[in-house]
Amino acid sequence: MNQTAGKKFNMVRFCDSRCGYEVLGSGTDCSIEDIDVQQGPSGSLPSGIPTYTVSVLNLCSVYGGCPLDNVHLSCGEFSSAVPIDPIVFRRLSINDCLLNDGRALDPGAVVSFEYANSFPYPLAISNATC
Repeated sequence: MNQTAGKKFNMVRFCDSRCGYEVLGSGTDCSIEDIDVQQGPSGSLPSGIPTYTVSVLNLCSVYGGCPLDNVHLSCGEFSSAVPIDPIVFRRLSINDCLLNDGRALDPGAVVSFEYANSFPYPLAISNATC
């Protein structure tokens, strides 16, 4: 199911060959509020442009976990003076960036990347799928 900011939804995940666990018959609450986005300064390029490190963590701790995929962030007109691996993070359109190529962010997993710009972009989770 899809979820937008501030709303919770119920997830029922049945085990398949890749999930490694089984939740049968009942749903598990998960929310984009379970995803933490942290960012801070990490130095600067030789040209003096500041660099920032971003870490996105799935904090979900419910039994069996709740992997979230198709994680989108609001990101304004995000750009970077250094390339970012597009599989890790890429801007799809203005104010819509995709994390981890849309793949699942497992419970406890962290995806990190670094970018360079004269100012930090405000990044926030806007959408995710259970």
